[in-house]
Amino acid sequence: MSFGRSGVAQGQGVIRMNTPATSGSFRPDIEGLRALAVSGVIAFHFGMTSLPGGFVGVDIFFVISGFLITRHLQQEISKSGTVDLWRFYARRARRLLPASLFVILTTLLVGYFILAPSEQQFYSKGSLFASAYMINLWLIRWTVDYFASDASNNPFIHFWSLSVEEQFYLVWPALLLLLARLRPGKGGLFILLSMVAAISFALCWRMTAVSQPWAFYFSPLRAWEFACGGLASMVLPQRWARRFRFSPALGWLGLLLIATAYLTVTEGIPFPGSIALVPVLGTVLVLLSGAHEGSAGPKSVLALRPLQEIGKLSYSLYLWHWPVIVYAGIVQPELSLVDRLLCLAVTLLLSLFSYHFIENPIRHNAWLAAKTARSLGLAALLTGAGTTVAYGSAALAGYSFDGKQRLIQQSAERKSAAREFDSACVLEREAVRPKACAFGAAKPKKTIVLLGDSHADHWSTPLKKIAERNGWRLVTYLKSSCPAADVPTWNGVLMRNYDECDAWKRLAFGEIAALKPDMVILSQYSSNYVRNDINSISSHQMDVRDWAKGIERSVETLERAGSDVVLLRDVPVHKSYLDKCVARALWQQKSPSVCDTPRREAVEETIPAAERKIASQTHASYVDVVDLFCNRTTCPAVIDGKLTFRDRHHIATPYAESLAPSLERAIFGDRR
Repeated sequence: MSFGRSGVAQGQGVIRMNTPATSGSFRPDIEGLRALAVSGVIAFHFGMTSLPGGFVGVDIFFVISGFLITRHLQQEISKSGTVDLWRFYARRARRLLPASLFVILTTLLVGYFILAPSEQQFYSKGSLFASAYMINLWLIRWTVDYFASDASNNPFIHFWSLSVEEQFYLVWPALLLLLARLRPGKGGLFILLSMVAAISFALCWRMTAVSQPWAFYFSPLRAWEFACGGLASMVLPQRWARRFRFSPALGWLGLLLIATAYLTVTEGIPFPGSIALVPVLGTVLVLLSGAHEGSAGPKSVLALRPLQEIGKLSYSLYLWHWPVIVYAGIVQPELSLVDRLLCLAVTLLLSLFSYHFIENPIRHNAWLAAKTARSLGLAALLTGAGTTVAYGSAALAGYSFDGKQRLIQQSAERKSAAREFDSACVLEREAVRPKACAFGAAKPKKTIVLLGDSHADHWSTPLKKIAERNGWRLVTYLKSSCPAADVPTWNGVLMRNYDECDAWKRLAFGEIAALKPDMVILSQYSSNYVRNDINSISSHQMDVRDWAKGIERSVETLERAGSDVVLLRDVPVHKSYLDKCVARALWQQKSPSVCDTPRREAVEETIPAAERKIASQTHASYVDVVDLFCNRTTCPAVIDGKLTFRDRHHIATPYAESLAPSLERAIFGDRR
């Protein structure tokens, strides 16, 4: 999953609320809806490409949760005039915490044997936030940090939706109680909650366009989905749905909307935003349809026994499916269909175990249910145990570092020359005004400019060394995910056109022209922006011909300023994160060569061919650096005892530093 919906993910999360206390209020159609939601999420995470929008199952669950919790609270307020908040929280604790803690502890234990110490340390932090139901806030930080460790493979990332749910549980009952004491009447209460939903949706829609991770993970911006479910549970819409003769048809329309979302929404579409209205509205229509008497609607289909059984297990399936598929993908990177089916079977067996031996026994325990304080004490104990074990796991992982593990970690974490000088030398996504960072001689014999994205940044280390050795000056103009080519781009984290990149480039070109450097070196993560067979990232990658025209425009602009222009070929792209792969191999007493990538799978040829052609048509020089990383058949993970890349495609700084002599010969040759 890219940030996809794991994160990055991108969207995993399944919420299964308690059914209300009275047996007559149980609705099989809601259990069936849970089954559809969890099936979509699992299918998406297990790589079922025919359901690209399966991650919207989390939105279905948010609506269901809002529906059930609001109905239950409204019933309690109607009977007693108030809500016993502590009793409410106690029921939630018995329902959710025991199974989640068991999954967290099991995942940490299995991870000790699979993950490298550095991963154990990092992911243990994720488990700490998961135990405290705040991992959604932690993920916002990691998804907006371009240079953060890979969070999408965190086996605890799916707890984000439970965190959002728990935060909703803390606020929603108190809000309903407050509004009830204002005595606005049924119509007034409906209007007030509609206003809450509208405000939350408006903010969510806006933030999806501005900073998508906040819209995705921040609970107030997801509150409108819960509120839509809550509105559907209220007296006025329920009374209307029971009497409206076409309510069954609305239910079928709702299922059609859900199916449409599953089949057409993709990770490349900004989400949640307005597109989330499709599954949310679909779920609301199905819930309203269920209030109608008779079986003409989808109730009879949703009440089928297989869907009821899956719905009953939905919470356990949710908890287990993600760590199972993450660990399976680490042990066996290329999972076959048979492998994925085995993962599904393991998920089902683990879910059955936790449901029957942990979830239900504690949930229905008479001793705990007898007194609210006992359940709240259990909640405090479980939360404390989870955070304590997580902290201890991180500390234990720290003690597991030997010399080789520490060397790998230091190689991956060491900053480039530009970022070590000032982290702002590599502009963040939203920044526009260029920041020129200068290295080398104050009165240089020659001035060199390095222009581009993070793939230009990793060359700042050897170029700084070259400049200092020759009495030159190096000036960097760098911006995350922003190529030197004069082309419009799409930003996968912001989930929109990268307008800041275009603005930054215009200003940077102007400053470079005023600087009049002797040479401008262009470097960029080209396979990220252009469609290719090696590094297929999203549907927004452009055609190579458009890329070539953008390169040509940039070269001509810089040449008009009187500078020599050098195009650096992009580096290889490995199949795995080399820092993690090599560290795992050493931890498991294997050779680092298991992390090598065949050259044909790491090196793209179509884009370089187009770039060479542009160089030949202009006065630019084209420098091929691939042989610094690959031999004729293989791109090794380790060369001369040094980690080559800190992830899949960013050069590890110690190795980049060692390339200074080779890079100097390749770029400058006799031009010194």
